[in-house]
Amino acid sequence: MQLIGMLDSPYVRRVSISLQLLGIPFDHQSISVFSTFEQFRQINPVVKAPSLVCDDGGVLMDSSLILEYAEALVAPRKSLMPVEIGERLHALRIIGLGLAACEKSIQIVYERNLRPPEKQHQPWVDRVQGQLFAAYQALEIALRAKPLDVTSDTISQAGVTTAVAWHFTQMMLPEIVIASDYPSLQAFSEKAEQLAEFIAAPPL
Repeated sequence: MQLIGMLDSPYVRRVSISLQLLGIPFDHQSISVFSTFEQFRQINPVVKAPSLVCDDGGVLMDSSLILEYAEALVAPRKSLMPVEIGERLHALRIIGLGLAACEKSIQIVYERNLRPPEKQHQPWVDRVQGQLFAAYQALEIALRAKPLDVTSDTISQAGVTTAVAWHFTQMMLPEIVIASDYPSLQAFSEKAEQLAEFIAAPPL
């Protein structure tokens, strides 16, 4: 299998780390949806990162769908998702918040980097920032109430998604989302980034 996309994308990095944790071998191709658009289009005409080229040549896209397939490949030997319904519901809520934080962070980055300053719409930016703050506030409260495991053997998909989202936001928007306002998230992220699977997928 081949994972296509740049690791500075939190979605690509989420898949890379998860595949490692699940013990699924893959090759990674750092192809950009921007600077190498045409090369990416030859692999996936939709040009969406991450894309996963499966062993049969089929292409999957969207990190959550790729990970659903990955989970099916290794079931029941290994999983990053809890089985018990209450625990699974909690994990899905955390994952949803983490993905929302990724989405809102990227929207702000794109607004800053791709839209001319004179065309940026501040009410829209304020709305997105409010959504970003809400996601991280909810995650901070959740981690304080129920800390997530953070070893290579015990970290869940909720943990992977949370850590990847937080690191991306801190890398791109540290002046907007102040780390000291979210001590539980910051501490969790620091521990996760020390895991071998995270180190093997540097967001650069």
